[in-house]
Amino acid sequence: MKKDDFITPAAHVGFLAKRLFGREEGRIKDGAVAYLEPGGGGPTEQHTHNHDHLFIVVKGEATIRLGDRVVKVAENDSFRVDGSVPHSVWNETDETVVMVGITTE
Repeated sequence: MKKDDFITPAAHVGFLAKRLFGREEGRIKDGAVAYLEPGGGGPTEQHTHNHDHLFIVVKGEATIRLGDRVVKVAENDSFRVDGSVPHSVWNETDETVVMVGITTE
């Protein structure tokens, strides 16, 4: 954990927090927790849709493919995927990746 990215809010003790997203990410439609085994992910063919995704990596590092672009999302970080851009998400590491996927409008 890179502690430089975390703060201790006022009136808190033994508590570190890091803001992962705000209102600009859109209105939350639903959310899910996903476990991606090594080499796992999907969909196998990049896809598009009308909604966006906000991916939060809780453990490990996820690889998000956006057309020809590749984005690595580290543990305790988030990344918003524009649903109109072809995309898929993968685990290219040797350990299980745990992530939260939030669908936004």
